[in-house]
Amino acid sequence: MGLLTQLLTLPLAPVRGVGWVVEQVARAAEDQYYDPGPIMRELAELERALESGEIDEETFDRREDELLDRLEEIRRFRENPR
Repeated sequence: MGLLTQLLTLPLAPVRGVGWVVEQVARAAEDQYYDPGPIMRELAELERALESGEIDEETFDRREDELLDRLEEIRRFRENPR
């Protein structure tokens, strides 16, 4: 951008700034949502709960399927972001 363009679009600077902030917040939320780490930890905790008898096999299978579906969603997103 040239100096003249910057001077003419100066009143729009707050709008561009807000847009940038919204984009950064959205990117951070997306990174957190598509992080496989918490899902992997939850799977490990689920297995521990099954082995200790805190949950039954049916509960384990149902929750494990949900978590594995979530991991598949994360994998697909990481292969084709946006």
